[in-house]
Amino acid sequence: MAQEIAPRITVDPGVRFGRPVIAGTRVPVDLIIGKLAGGMSAAEVAHEYELTEGDVLAALGYAANILAAEAVRGSA
Repeated sequence: MAQEIAPRITVDPGVRFGRPVIAGTRVPVDLIIGKLAGGMSAAEVAHEYELTEGDVLAALGYAANILAAEAVRGSA
């Protein structure tokens, strides 16, 4: 059963091994972020994977929230 973990982002153990995906799809958040990092525009990613630009922005927002909560440990 899919569980919403952020707006438009769900996880389901039966979909993509429980990785975060865009709700109602099998498109993983990390794939979207990788495509944007590789130079694709939000519109290009949305078109390529049949998403809305809002879905792409939701993936970015989710990634930003995960990074904001991450504690970086310095070397000892």
